[in-house]
Amino acid sequence: MSRVNDVGGQTGFGALEIEANEPPFHADWEARVFALNSALVRNGVYRLDQFRDAVERMDPQRYLASSYYERWLLAIETLLAERGLPGAG
Repeated sequence: MSRVNDVGGQTGFGALEIEANEPPFHADWEARVFALNSALVRNGVYRLDQFRDAVERMDPQRYLASSYYERWLLAIETLLAERGLPGAG
């Protein structure tokens, strides 16, 4: 079954725009989301494959409307909520 994130080889998404000297993060919050995810995986709260699955389970419209790190944050929130952990939602 194909999910919305599986767009490899599909047309209609426009050209890939690559910034010259693009920074790894465009805002401080993106770096924080990256660090948070790394810490949660490293401490065994969830596995990387579970994180990837949470990103891929996103509602297609929300997935397409979200930036890369917004998707990460939504996946983290989903996984924490599924585990009943504080700070979710």
